Amino acid sequence: MRNVVLSALLALSFSTSLSHAQSVWTGGDDLPTNPLACDATPATAAAKPYDGGQPTNAPDRKGKTIKVVDVPKLVGIGYFNATSKGIADAAKEMGTMDAKTDGPSKANIDDQVTLIDNYITSGVDGILFAANDPVAIAPVLKKALGAGINVVGYDANSSPDARQWFVNQAEFNGIAKAMVDSMATEIGDEGAFAIVTSTFTTPNQARWIAEMQAYQAKCHPKMKWLETVEAQEDNILSFNQSNTLINKYGDELKGIFGMTSVATPAAADAVTQAKKCGSVAVVGLATPNAMKPYVGAGCVKSVVLWNPVDLGYAAAFVLRAVADGSLAPGATSVKAGKLGDLSVINGSEILLGAPTVFNKDNINNFDF
Repeated sequence: MRNVVLSALLALSFSTSLSHAQSVWTGGDDLPTNPLACDATPATAAAKPYDGGQPTNAPDRKGKTIKVVDVPKLVGIGYFNATSKGIADAAKEMGTMDAKTDGPSKANIDDQVTLIDNYITSGVDGILFAANDPVAIAPVLKKALGAGINVVGYDANSSPDARQWFVNQAEFNGIAKAMVDSMATEIGDEGAFAIVTSTFTTPNQARWIAEMQAYQAKCHPKMKWLETVEAQEDNILSFNQSNTLINKYGDELKGIFGMTSVATPAAADAVTQAKKCGSVAVVGLATPNAMKPYVGAGCVKSVVLWNPVDLGYAAAFVLRAVADGSLAPGATSVKAGKLGDLSVINGSEILLGAPTVFNKDNINNFDF
């Protein structure tokens, strides 16, 4: 009997060893990746045909005041407060858009779908959205298009045919390169890191992570990817997940990536409370206001983010252009108020532009 038990234990140990030997689940999607060059050689963008959707029998809205609802992933956090401000600023500047923000209190796709469906029923001219799940949100967005409503995404995309245009804050492979190169600079080319993201289905984060994996394998192949954990855009859970990673991996863990504006400051807080500043680097995407204490204390060296106020502002102008008919399939640019002309990329995406790097020299110049 003792030999049977011993054999079972050995088999379990062997199985566990095999599972650890397998490549770690990264949280990235399975779409094709396009890692940038390891040096500073810029990528060449390939022209693609328009792949967005079209509203059915949309009324003539040119120059008319339109009623618009903005449905972000969730409300009540700094990032989407900033995008909402940008939308409100653009609406006020245009004078022909009545815009409001109404999103779920948690990053829950079912709640987001219900909200959008309610606005289709009550009647709006346009919908702005940041998707919690690109596939699950598609049917209700297609329903909106079928009702003649103009639909534009920002921050986190849906499947392309479920909206007309998507305002992309930055190219996914560009964010990936900036993030991985920053981490490699801080922890070295053989350091081990982990990731705190929201969910594995959140489209923008899954794309960034997939591109990060591809770029890291190409340009920093000896870096070690320990684990990716979900934290649901929740501050307490993000802190707890970061703390768990610190305790689980000990001295092996040299860096934590924060993939959301909630996860990055929470990771910095966990590193600070664990007295690991200088031992565990934090690299991530976050609003400057949330990161000022950690950058000022020297626990975080830099933060990468586009201006979310500008992102919301651009999305509102894109929706206005779509409603007016001045942005149509085949366009190469769109006018976006004070932001000037923004380029069309990837068939049906509008590119906001280069992200901003916040550090101790400039972070106090920003207030969002």
